[in-house]
Parts: sequence; C-alpha cells; structure tokens
Amino acid sequence: MTDKNKKIKFAVVGCGHIGKRHAEMILGNKEAELVALCDVGKKENLGIEKYDVPFFNSVDKLLNSSLNIDVINICTPNGLHASQASLVLDKDIHVVVEKPIGLSKASCEKVIFKALRNHKHVFAVMQNRYSPPSVWIKELIENKVLGDIFMVQLNCYWNRDDRYYKKGGWKGTQELDGGTLFTQFSHFIDIMYWLFGDITNIQGKFNNFTHQNTIDFEDSGFVSFDFIEGGMGSLNYSTAIATQNLESSITIIAKKGSVKIGGQYMNEVEVCHIEGYEMPKLKASNPPNDYGPYKGSAANHHYIIENVINTLKGRTTATTNALEGLKVVDIIERIYALRDKTLIK
Repeated sequence: MTDKNKKIKFAVVGCGHIGKRHAEMILGNKEAELVALCDVGKKENLGIEKYDVPFFNSVDKLLNSSLNIDVINICTPNGLHASQASLVLDKDIHVVVEKPIGLSKASCEKVIFKALRNHKHVFAVMQNRYSPPSVWIKELIENKVLGDIFMVQLNCYWNRDDRYYKKGGWKGTQELDGGTLFTQFSHFIDIMYWLFGDITNIQGKFNNFTHQNTIDFEDSGFVSFDFIEGGMGSLNYSTAIATQNLESSITIIAKKGSVKIGGQYMNEVEVCHIEGYEMPKLKASNPPNDYGPYKGSAANHHYIIENVINTLKGRTTATTNALEGLKVVDIIERIYALRDKTLIK
C-alpha cells in the first residue's frame, strides 16, 4: 500500500489523442504527478510543448532512467500494449493499459502472470463503466430487478472513413490495430460482459463493405451467441455508416421488463419498462471524446486516474482488473476465429 499523503508519480507512453488526455487527467488530480512522457515520434511534432516534464523516445530509455515512477500509462497502438506492459511490470512498476490489454488471450495471460509475480497492478481502461446509465443498469442486473434475462441485443454503428484511416498509420492494420471490435467496440463488449458474463455457441456473418483500401479486416458483422449464465444475445456492428456515428445501444428483454440504453455512445436511457419500478433521475453523462471529424466513447478518463490512485492508496479496488480485460480480448478472439473462417476478402 502506498503512503496516503504521497503523490502518485505517473509517466505516459504514447502521446496521441488518448495519451494527451491521460496526461491532462493526471495533471488535474491533486494526488497525482506527471513525471515523464514517451513517444517514438519527434517531440516537436507531438503537440506536447505545454508539458514541462522529461521526454523519452523509447520505452527502454524511460524504464532505464533514474526517474522515480509509480505508474506507467500505455497509450500506444493496440498491438504494442501487451509487450510494453510486460516491460513495465519487469521494472516493478504498476501499469495502466488502454483497451485492449493485448490482441490475444495468450499475450494478456503473460501480462497477468508478470503482474502477479511482481505484486503489481494492471488497470485496464474501460471508462464506459463510469457512465451513469452503465452504473444504473449494473445495479439493476446485480439486484435482479429485471428477473431472468431472455435476450440482449448490442448495436454499434459508427462512422470511420478516410478521415480516420490515414495512409501509413497503424489504424486498420492487422498487426497494430487488430480489428474493428478491438479498436472501436471493445468498450461495449466489456459492458456486456460486465453485466451478463461470458458467451458460448458463437455464430456470425462478416463483411468489409467500404474499407477495402484502408483496413486489413472486416468493417461490419452480425454475431449471435448464448450467455453461459442464461439468455441469448446478439452483437450487430459496423464502421461503414455514412457521414457520422449512428448509435451504440443495448436492449435487454427480461422476465420483469425491458430496458434500452442508446444514443451515439450508449449514454441515454431510451426505454425503462419494468414491473413495479420507477426510473430514477440519473446524473448527466460526460460528452464523448472529440477527435475532430469523429467522436469516440465518453470522456471519463479522470475516473480512471482517480481509481488508480485510490487503489494504490488502499481505498478501493481496480474498476476494471486485468482478468476482466483479458476476458474481453478472449471474447473478441473467439468471434474473430469465426470471422477468419467465413469473411469474404
């Protein structure tokens, strides 16, 4: 347990949109201190002039420096997460990993093994769990207010076009991106797993409608499955939506009623019809992360930093632990095993 009066010292690896958001949230927390930034890009091209901290152009140089670091936040391309997290853990430093922890269950297991061996925390970034509708529906499910779950439908329809997939970039590549479910929609698969547990009997159809020249994998899929704990579900997703994002929603059909959380980012309760239940007034959701021509999931990263600090100071536990992060990767990997057998290239 860390000294309760001591500031937690953070370094951020990866200085893109998300890395800078992590840096801002660290600076905004009175119990945190930003002590370093790291990126393979040239410092003058990264837009990080405002951060008056040492800069390193490799993870190895950062880890071999004389800096005292408690936590390193990994905000690099997906395919680098597991290997970089392992390097950090080898130095006995706690790690925060942007989604996904890795691009395979095996790579995640290696990270977890090192964390356990070195008695260090791995915090998986799944910030949508903090959105008021997510907190509310989690309480409903845990308290069995809906009764037996019959059907769950998860719809994720976003726009990701040539404004997003830059030529020569990592997004859209099999090696560093990994797939639409990893990069765009793993947050919502996490919510589904968080609420209803693991899945089995997976079936699906996949296609690449509009991204033949920009990505190495599917842009759309229909997936159906059963929940191990009861009920059946479906995941319908696409990044081929013209012009702008359409929706991210979850519809739950259960014995005592029906609920739908929708909006572009699963941030609005659209339907709540439950026997003998009155819908409470929820706090307003934070706006989505704004990346210019496109938007992402809710801007809840300050909660991640708070949770890391509170966990290290013994006040709470990790909101999303490494095992839960692994399970999301495991579910996506099993869906993609089916995709790789059926996708028409």
